[in-house]
Amino acid sequence: MKRVIIANDHGAIEIKQKLVKHLESRGYRVDNLGVDSEESVDYPDMAKEACERFLSDGDYEFGVVCCGTGIGISIAANKVKGIRCALPQNIFAARMGREHNNANFIAFGGRIDYWEPVEKMLDAFIDGDFAGDRHARRVDKIMGLENR
Repeated sequence: MKRVIIANDHGAIEIKQKLVKHLESRGYRVDNLGVDSEESVDYPDMAKEACERFLSDGDYEFGVVCCGTGIGISIAANKVKGIRCALPQNIFAARMGREHNNANFIAFGGRIDYWEPVEKMLDAFIDGDFAGDRHARRVDKIMGLENR
C-alpha cells in the first residue's frame, strides 16, 4: 500500500483532516503525526519530526506539512537535508513542484483561502512526474546548496 506522512500544527487542523480524508480515498495509508487539538505546538518541531521519519523510513511516497500559512512549516522542512518542500498557491504550481523541482513534500496553510480546492492541488502534485533532463541539473544544484 502507498504510504504518505503528514504533520500539522494547531493552525491547520481542518485542512490536515481534509487532506488525510482525500489521501485515504486515493488509497494511501497516511501516517498522521499532526495534532487534532488547538493547543499550541511549534511548527518547526512538526516539520522536523515528519521529515526525519520520511528520510529514515524510506517507504513514503511523499510528505505533507501544514501550519497556519504553510510558510513557516515549509521553510522548516526545507532546512532538513534531503527535503524539497513545495508551497503551491494553485494547481499549476503544485504540479510544477513535482515535475520541475522533484519535490518530496508539499505544504498548505490552514488559514489560507485558496482559490482552487486543496484536494485538486494535492492531486496535481501526486499525479505529476519529475521531468528530469534540465530540471535534474537544477535540482542537483538546489541540493548542492545544502553542502555549503
